[in-house]
Amino acid sequence: MQEPPPEPSASVIRAWGRLIRAERIVVGRIEAELKSAGFPSLHWYDVLLELKRGPEGRLTPREIEEAGLFEQYNLSRLLDRMENEGLVRRIPFPGDKRRQLIEITEEGRALQWRMWSVYGAAINRFISAKLTDKEAGQLSALLLKLIQE
Repeated sequence: MQEPPPEPSASVIRAWGRLIRAERIVVGRIEAELKSAGFPSLHWYDVLLELKRGPEGRLTPREIEEAGLFEQYNLSRLLDRMENEGLVRRIPFPGDKRRQLIEITEEGRALQWRMWSVYGAAINRFISAKLTDKEAGQLSALLLKLIQE
């Protein structure tokens, strides 16, 4: 019989709880700021930013999933809504009719830019105002350790 893994320490359990709670609280506050300014959710911003960064403003749905950690079924519905709003368009993948590329439109670029004014200010209010640059660098390094495989 295999022995059970050791229990995590109290410090590790506390860190885990605070990580989850901090993410929920900060993202919730930023989402509220965007909503009060009349903007859609952070998911829309994330998709638009990734597309803007993509070659020629285009990515496959799979690349968007990987960059934004979206589930495929959620992303499909989100892209449908964004396409209906004129923010993205689907175009055929060169040489493969079964695949498609998602391309950001000028309207999508403009919305991403407008959202950044609220989003960037919220990041300053909820993170920069509470952490020094050194602390933010330390937190970033620690979080990187957690997400690396």
